[in-house]
Amino acid sequence: MARKSPQAKATSSEVLECVQQNCPSCGKPMWNEYNNLRRVRTLKGVVQLLLKIRRCQNKSCERYRIKYRPEQEGSWALPQQEFGLDVIALVGALRYQEHRSIPQIHQQLRNRGVEVSERSVTYLLERYDELVALWLSDQSRLKAITKKQGRLILAIDGMQPDVGHEVLWVIRDCLSGEILLAKTLLSSRNEDLAALLLEVKNTLDVQIDGVISDGQQSIRKAVEVALPGIAHGLCHFHYLKEAAKVIYEADRHAKKELKKHVRGIRQIERSISECDQATSEVVRGYCLAVRGSLTNDGRPPLDASGLKLQERLSLIEASLERVAKKGAYQNP
Repeated sequence: MARKSPQAKATSSEVLECVQQNCPSCGKPMWNEYNNLRRVRTLKGVVQLLLKIRRCQNKSCERYRIKYRPEQEGSWALPQQEFGLDVIALVGALRYQEHRSIPQIHQQLRNRGVEVSERSVTYLLERYDELVALWLSDQSRLKAITKKQGRLILAIDGMQPDVGHEVLWVIRDCLSGEILLAKTLLSSRNEDLAALLLEVKNTLDVQIDGVISDGQQSIRKAVEVALPGIAHGLCHFHYLKEAAKVIYEADRHAKKELKKHVRGIRQIERSISECDQATSEVVRGYCLAVRGSLTNDGRPPLDASGLKLQERLSLIEASLERVAKKGAYQNP
């Protein structure tokens, strides 16, 4: 599709020279025959690259007059792509780590000064998926890593950025931290997940000592089918989450009971209308403090809401007692 708007002006420039200046085939020097200009949109602005293109002039060489581009060009952007690799990496991180939608990613890129359309964001996400697939398909690298350590502890989990879309299933080795397999599936049936586990098992041919997951029923059945007899446990996060359920329920009940003791804030605020201004401001301040304590929840189980509310109400009560002792406030 033809460009409908002028290309953005460059905010900086870079000159890229060929590191290899001798022909890789015949070994004779390659001439700097011409230059190419290329603009790349990055997170730091639009960069204009000046590419020094070289060619072998040896007529008997098999690479005669074949252009040789600067090696560093590939670290800026993919071939024939306008956006830099840093933009593609950010799009992938926002999509799969923070579960952002395409419009949300588009808005965040615009906020960072990257002029891009929503359709281009979709294309960038496709490029990210292709790069990840290419990295994961390097079986020789994965086999060398897993063979050296001699065993695997697999972690399997599914990520669904948007409800109703395909789920990205990832199988990772907990010992090396390497991602062994990543595929999108339309369903999460145990047969489909078992096929993923078997693919990893047959491809790498290394002893599997255990599997870690969130305990989803389909994953449990898949492990039983694909890896019978292999230990299967919950990850630390889900294990602690399950263990903290009893504490969470007790804390939630305590918070509900505490709220019963501080009801009637609205009636108190109405009753101070006939008081003098100084007294009204003091009482209103305490009422706002109580309201803030009720609405400022913690993040269970590590930051219990009930305990947090009890601590704040205790501080408010202590402050009221100090004020009452000084005689600064008389109950209206």
